[in-house]
Amino acid sequence: METGEGEKIELFGAQDFPDIGDIEESGSSYEENAAIKAVAWANFTGMPALADDSGLEVRALDWEPGIYSARASSGSDSDRVEWLLSRVRNYEDRHARFVACVVIAFPNYGKNVRDYFTSRGICKGRITHTPRGCGGFGYDPVFVPDGYDSTFAEMEAALKSKISHRAYAMRGVAHMMQSVIKYYAVQYGMQVRIDV
Repeated sequence: METGEGEKIELFGAQDFPDIGDIEESGSSYEENAAIKAVAWANFTGMPALADDSGLEVRALDWEPGIYSARASSGSDSDRVEWLLSRVRNYEDRHARFVACVVIAFPNYGKNVRDYFTSRGICKGRITHTPRGCGGFGYDPVFVPDGYDSTFAEMEAALKSKISHRAYAMRGVAHMMQSVIKYYAVQYGMQVRIDV
């Protein structure tokens, strides 16, 4: 990835640091879980790190399964879809939303500064009565976003990437990055130049 000045920014993934092992998501909110991962990665690598946590919230189920979406039921994604459909079968209210929280964390160098920043994204929609489509993952086959007739699993990946909860959260991260970089420059006495 190149900056406007021709400098390169190298991006790393989890596969580049196998020694860190699994990080337990022990938080009680999306933000806590995302922060646990991002802060651990930042401190392990000594570099800024980005992590997210997300889930599906269904109004008729008092906004469950939420942060427990991936482990609401044992088995595969299709097993969890069937679990969800069985829970909402007798409800007329099918309102739901996907929620994502993205955290960008910076290594803690021992100074009393904030070590992470958060952005939240929400995609509202409804739960279908039967699964539709074979794309995506998780609850995508039963979630239709507001303003559309297709489930996430029926949509082209490019469209889903534009309107998803993660997309909204990532846009928030992009908008805050200039302020975050300036904040760290002041805290650590660094000189930075930001061209937009």
